Amino acid sequence: MSETSGIPRRRRALVAVLATIGLAAVAATAATLPANASAPTPPSGWTQVFLDDFNGSAGSGVNTANWQYDTGTSYPGGPAHWGTGEVETMTSSTNNVSLDGNGNLRITPLRDGAGNWTSGRIETNRTDFQPPSGGKLRVEARLQMPNVTGTAAEGYWPAFWTLGAPYRGNYQNWPGVGELDIMENVQGLNKVWATMHCGTNPGGPCNETTGIGNNIACPGSTCQSGFHTYTMEWDRSVSPEAIRFSVDGVNYHTVTANQVDATTWANATNHGYFVILNVAMGGAFPDALGGGLDGDTASGRPMVVDYVQVLQSADGGSGTTPPPSGGRDAYGTIQAESYDSQSGVGTEATSDTGGGQNIGWLAGGDWALYKGVDFGSTPATQFHARVASGAASGVSGLVEVRLDSRSNSPIGSFALADTGGWQTWRTIPANIGSVTGTHDVYLTFTSGQPADFVNVNWFDFGH
Repeated sequence: MSETSGIPRRRRALVAVLATIGLAAVAATAATLPANASAPTPPSGWTQVFLDDFNGSAGSGVNTANWQYDTGTSYPGGPAHWGTGEVETMTSSTNNVSLDGNGNLRITPLRDGAGNWTSGRIETNRTDFQPPSGGKLRVEARLQMPNVTGTAAEGYWPAFWTLGAPYRGNYQNWPGVGELDIMENVQGLNKVWATMHCGTNPGGPCNETTGIGNNIACPGSTCQSGFHTYTMEWDRSVSPEAIRFSVDGVNYHTVTANQVDATTWANATNHGYFVILNVAMGGAFPDALGGGLDGDTASGRPMVVDYVQVLQSADGGSGTTPPPSGGRDAYGTIQAESYDSQSGVGTEATSDTGGGQNIGWLAGGDWALYKGVDFGSTPATQFHARVASGAASGVSGLVEVRLDSRSNSPIGSFALADTGGWQTWRTIPANIGSVTGTHDVYLTFTSGQPADFVNVNWFDFGH
């Protein structure tokens, strides 16, 4: 991270990357669950307002009580080629959109003998998905991107996304009414993109047509080789209002209301949204990352969707979704940005191996909480953290581990000063007192100076 602007890190955190409540980490094993896994039970404080598990007989179409098909090459009277330059014709044929009989939806692009492409695009009948005042909305799907890479993937563009309700029937008011892209991928790259589109096109406060976005490699298995859970959480319980994007519980992109002017934000968020699943072929996004369709592009590689669900929290509850085991594994990597609550913590994109986000702007008195860390029956005696620091000469501090209460004494700590930059990462070990069982873990930060002294990317424990 370059610190050439002259804005102090603490002030920058308050102005540009305000701390937000992160999604709890979903276990990295999510990608290896059976293909027909059911949607997880909503966590405490959340209500399920929409679910499609895609159960049904093999070869049948989607449930039209939930979904409508988009067909042809545009909305009626809307921009040609769906406004993106993609080349396929969308159909309602079960050749392109069907259930597989094992609890999954398959959207399959196909090329005919003349070189013409067909594919599928469905959207929810409902257009009212938005958080209540002071609450949250979570939209998520567990899916596997088309399992195709290299030249065979040229032109593939699978997506799981949402559009502002005023777009339906108008088709001329994009991007002002808002678009929230939860999962996009092109060219079979091992990356997932998340983007908010808003404002005016081209340019404007949301940098259109690019939008406000970020990307990350899929954790664990690649995006194409396994199932992953892609989530958008829209949070009206914090100020400024925030929209967070994650994959398998790793929050890698957050957009906050103070990143654009108040009118732009209101125009994009003062209404409901509808959900879309589709696989486009060709278009501006693939063209921008290596070119579109050609004779090497493989036909018939589906996006496979296990479930889509929408949850709502009326009071802005913690939104913690525990891993399938019931808690976090102390001996697996715990992403620092997956905290359950915090004070003084900001998140930012990291240049460290694996990408994603780190927590930063950490100074004396700041802390982050990670609930339900399972240490098992064999005592843990080691703590490791991936840290970086660009602190000024003479500025240092302690990274501490406390259990169950911030007022408890640390069970271990290590000191840190400048590592050479805020994105110059080192893995630092520390001894800790023996720990077994399940505990809430606090990372606390103590310093004799008021300045920020550390960023944290991840941590774990060892025997």
